[in-house]
Amino acid sequence: MRRNVPVPVPADPVLADLTPGQRLRRLELTVTRRLDGLLHGEHRGLLPGPGSEPAGSREYRPGEDEVRRMDWSVTARTTVPHVRQVDADRELTTWLLVDASPSMEYGTAELDKRELAVAAVATVGFLTTGPGNRLGAEVLTSSGLRRLPARGGRTHLLGLLRGLLAEPRVGGHDGPGGPLPGAADLSDAVAAVHRVAHRRGLVVVVSDFLDGLPDDPRLPATWERPLRRLAVRHQVLAVEITDPRELELPDVGLITLADPETGERREVWTGDRRLRERYAAAAAAERDQVRDAVRRSGATHLVLRTDRDWAADIVRHVHAQRRLAAAGAGPNRGGTA
Repeated sequence: MRRNVPVPVPADPVLADLTPGQRLRRLELTVTRRLDGLLHGEHRGLLPGPGSEPAGSREYRPGEDEVRRMDWSVTARTTVPHVRQVDADRELTTWLLVDASPSMEYGTAELDKRELAVAAVATVGFLTTGPGNRLGAEVLTSSGLRRLPARGGRTHLLGLLRGLLAEPRVGGHDGPGGPLPGAADLSDAVAAVHRVAHRRGLVVVVSDFLDGLPDDPRLPATWERPLRRLAVRHQVLAVEITDPRELELPDVGLITLADPETGERREVWTGDRRLRERYAAAAAAERDQVRDAVRRSGATHLVLRTDRDWAADIVRHVHAQRRLAAAGAGPNRGGTA
């Protein structure tokens, strides 16, 4: 007697299984569908903030205004503290710093960290692309920095995304990798953005921020000072990319761990509960270091995980920033929101 044998239905391919063109199309559809309602208007952005065009002065409001915006000439003339008022910028220049170093080639979910970084870049691009707006990028690879000049238009954005998807992988998932001797690190890349971003605008740094973290949590990360310098002039959004296996180890027996930056390998017995607890505690402390360093630098912090709905996390972040701008920032802090 013949029986009906169920035919297995192939699962949808993950992003890494698709060609660069197919991946780009899927990213575009995901972003435009999930961010529907945010993609409107000519002056879109991810952060509330002041513009840069002078528009007079008004009296200083303690606890609300920044001291660095003091208008000292008017204050001296009137003997009453005044701050400079500015009009919202009508054009926005966004600079992206995308970490494509070997540590970003790791992932245990549908997306690895590199692919999630590209998804974040796609979201930023579609949120900020508009008439007169421009988008540029610095890409940090194991061989150094690669600059894409700031230009406008959808064609430029799609070309930038296509280039990021096609960026060669050094370590990949099959073997160790590592930076070349003398290659740039994250602090060098942040400093490079500071040199090219002449006009006030939005800077988005997409990285796992593991590069340059000191063993002593009391010491600053190597990228903290250049990031603080960048935040003095620009609105800075730090997008931290993480994977769940970087936060805790599962109990799966003997495994081999490899450092993607150096290629160093070590066998670990994950059945040891105390080892898993120490690993989780060290990972949590490391993420606390990143969070505190970003906060001290004056940047806004957004954490994306490879095992979470990244589009929903970005939507929540954008809504929170816009509520912040509408609730307490006043009319001068809506320049790019």
